[in-house]
Amino acid sequence: MTDQELFWGTDQYDFSVVVPAAGLECFWHFAHRGERFYLSFMVQWVTGVGHDRHLSVTVNAPSSLIMATVDDAKGQINFETEETGFYQMCFSNFHNRFGTMQVFLSFGVYYDGYKDPDKTKEEEKKKKEEASKDLNNTLSVIEGATHKVENHVFHMFRYYNFGRMRKSTDFFLLLSNSQYVTWWSLFLSLLIVTSGYLQLLFLKRLFISKSGTEEEKPRC
Repeated sequence: MTDQELFWGTDQYDFSVVVPAAGLECFWHFAHRGERFYLSFMVQWVTGVGHDRHLSVTVNAPSSLIMATVDDAKGQINFETEETGFYQMCFSNFHNRFGTMQVFLSFGVYYDGYKDPDKTKEEEKKKKEEASKDLNNTLSVIEGATHKVENHVFHMFRYYNFGRMRKSTDFFLLLSNSQYVTWWSLFLSLLIVTSGYLQLLFLKRLFISKSGTEEEKPRC
């Protein structure tokens, strides 16, 4: 599909996208078989009529198989890929027919120690041979520890980005509330001034004023 943007296999993407009223935004991300695909999203602000913060999210496999669906203002999707190819992420704003929304996205893939079942037996044989030759293989221990540390650091940044989503959503919520309070206060002030002026005008009309001598006072 020519109207969709392609993201080649890098680890992580973080950005915001504006979904128009009743609109659909789709993105693609490449993943190998056995990797972990993750997607985190959160609605930051909504404009227009209705203000429904629900967003319909669908993730499809390269074979058009639906992998996950979420219909909420925020959510996380995480699964192990079973196919190699481009995975499709679609974000639908069909709940708001007359309002746009901004959504913060964080998605990518990571390797979490996947092993091909066809190669498992061969690797086990190799491990047994290596273990019999050298029981204290320092390099393999360092490599495994380094891989674990990299995975932990990667997940730390994932959760940090999700925290950023919450902070940005709270910021936009406070900003919209501040604007709402400011405009509502201005409207009430104008209403009070206008009502006071109308009351004075009405009280003036209750008195009959005559253009006579100064001793004659206006009477009701």
